[in-house]
Amino acid sequence: MSWELKTLGETCKMYQPKTIAKADLKKDGKYSVYGANGIIGKYNEYNHEKRQLLITCRGATCGSINISEPFSWINGNAMVIDPQNTISLDFLKYHFSMANFFGNVITGSAQPQITRKSLEKLEISVPQHSEQKQIVKTLDKAFEKIDKAIANIERNIENAEELFQSKMEKLLFKESDDRKNSTIGEVCELMTGGTPSKKKKEYFEKGDINWLVSGDIHKKEIQECNGKITSLGLEKSNAKYLPVNSVMIALNGQGKTRGTVAMLRIKATCNQSLVSIYPKDLSKLIPEFIYVNLNSRYHEIRKLTGDSGNDRRGLNMPLLKKISLSIPKSIEEQKNIIESFYILKNNTDSIVENNSKKISLLNDLKKSILEKAFKGELTSAA
Repeated sequence: MSWELKTLGETCKMYQPKTIAKADLKKDGKYSVYGANGIIGKYNEYNHEKRQLLITCRGATCGSINISEPFSWINGNAMVIDPQNTISLDFLKYHFSMANFFGNVITGSAQPQITRKSLEKLEISVPQHSEQKQIVKTLDKAFEKIDKAIANIERNIENAEELFQSKMEKLLFKESDDRKNSTIGEVCELMTGGTPSKKKKEYFEKGDINWLVSGDIHKKEIQECNGKITSLGLEKSNAKYLPVNSVMIALNGQGKTRGTVAMLRIKATCNQSLVSIYPKDLSKLIPEFIYVNLNSRYHEIRKLTGDSGNDRRGLNMPLLKKISLSIPKSIEEQKNIIESFYILKNNTDSIVENNSKKISLLNDLKKSILEKAFKGELTSAA
């Protein structure tokens, strides 16, 4: 294998283009505007005629790569890596896709970043153009098959989740004279909490009162928590004891947290990012029915803060109180729906888990093929 060791600085130009202000982005612009992680809008001008290789140089996605389409505007929050004569864009794209390729040049834990100077010093092995072309061709062919398989598996996951949603909708909103249409605000008490001053150590040190934060919501059944406050912290804040067996819902939080629900099984307080929902009359409505109802409507609830469901605004009590419920008058029927929920959910979760493992294995296969290709083991990779 005759590959020449070079630095990125020797083989590529690197720069950040001019940034377009958010106010100038358009919905009906002629050209796509690329940020570090993809298209962020449209604009009436372009600053690049050819495809360009982009890299995220700061933030949680630091080190991720993207390729712009021809005739587009690349914004200044993306670093352009422009390969020169000795190396092709597609070869470099695959080289960057190697596991932990940027690991040694990413600095900072709170705010990860990559500098241009550190990128310029990165070393890569560069084969002749003919071999680069063969590697890219082999990888394109192999990855096309793998990506097609992954797409099919992802559709299986989507179909399973959609089937679950469809069956739960029929159970939760069946038209019947034995049901009462209401809202959460009409049939439930809602409570939230507060955060004692972090400046007061005596509010937290040696605390023995459970104090929930948004991260606890992912436990589904909250039997314990790491957060603790003292009696003085409880007294001097808006934190208050919540009803045991109430349904907890996250008002905000990162990623998938907002709109997630859990059952509270311990005596606890919470901060202001969570809300407790508890029936006003347990003889007519049981908490677990509320839990399976809201759990099944996760995506619907997230959209209460915006059309896409990805809006960063949080939920609030007025929005939660307006959520509709179709409540079976019979407690026994409520219990039957709860039982059906867990059967359906367990089956769906099993399908998702099994298919997710298949996707993980296929992604591992891609990594293995990349490693072989860049060791010069092209025949094995093919």
